[in-house]
Amino acid sequence: MLAALSVQGGAGFAVGLIGRIGPLPTVWLRLALGALILAVLRPAWRSVAGRQAWLAALLLGLALAAMNWSFYAAIDRIPLGVAVTFEFWGPLALAVLGSRRPIDVLWVALAGGGIFILAGGRLNADDVVGVAFALLAGLFWAFYIVAGARLSRVWPDGRGLGAAMLVGGVLLAVPAVAVGGSRLLEPYVLAAGAIVAIFSSVIPYTLELAALRHLPPPVFGVLMSLEPAIAALVGAVFLGQLLDTADVLAIGLVVVASAGASLRSGRRPAPLGEEAFPPME
Repeated sequence: MLAALSVQGGAGFAVGLIGRIGPLPTVWLRLALGALILAVLRPAWRSVAGRQAWLAALLLGLALAAMNWSFYAAIDRIPLGVAVTFEFWGPLALAVLGSRRPIDVLWVALAGGGIFILAGGRLNADDVVGVAFALLAGLFWAFYIVAGARLSRVWPDGRGLGAAMLVGGVLLAVPAVAVGGSRLLEPYVLAAGAIVAIFSSVIPYTLELAALRHLPPPVFGVLMSLEPAIAALVGAVFLGQLLDTADVLAIGLVVVASAGASLRSGRRPAPLGEEAFPPME
C-alpha cells in the first residue's frame, strides 16, 4: 500500500515537471537519478550475478523505459486517475490470460464497461492521443510484470533493480538530452527529478519487489488493484482533476474487475509472469 501511495504521489508531482520539460526528459531523470540513488544504497556490482541475472535486468530496463515514457505521455494529456484506469488493462489481461473459467468473462466485461464509460464519446483529439499512450503503457506494464518476476527470481537480493533502471536511463539518454537540452541542468528541474525518482521509482519498486517475495499473488494483486482509485484521489487532491460520478463509477468497475481477476488467478496454474502481478509504472 505504501508503494501504491508513493508511486501515484510521485506521478502527481511529475505532472508539473512534464509540463516544464516534457515526458521523455522527465522519465530519463526519473530512471537516471533513481539508478544513481540505488547505486549508492545498494550497488549492483556487489551482488554475485551471472549472465541470466544481467539479461533479466536488461529486459526489465527496456520495460521500465517504454512503460514510463508512454505513461508520462498519457498523463500529460488526460487526468492521472483516468490514465491509470486505462493502463490497467495490461495487468488485467495477464491475470486472466489462458483462463477457461466463466467468472473471468465477468471481470473482463466489468473492466470493458468501465473503459467504455470513460471513453464514452467524450474524448477530444488530445484525449484520444492520451488514451492511446495509456493503453500502450498497459501493454508494457504486462511485459514489466513478466520481466519483474524473472528478475526477482534470478536476482533475489533486490540489487538488480538498480541495474535495470540504469539500463533504462542509458537507453533514453540521447533522445532525452536532445529534447530537454540545457533545461535539464536547471536546479529546480534536477531537484524535482530527484523527488520523482525517489517517490516514483526507488521507494515503490523496492517495496514491490520485496512484497513479491512474501505475499501470495492474489493478495498482492488485490492490493495493486486499488491503484486506479488511489491515482484518482491523488489527481483530485493535488492536481485539481475532479472526476464526475460516471468517471468514479468507471474506475470502480476496473478496480473490482482487477481485484476479482487477481483472486481467481491464485486458484489455477499461473501463466508466466502472473506470480508477479504487478508492480506499477
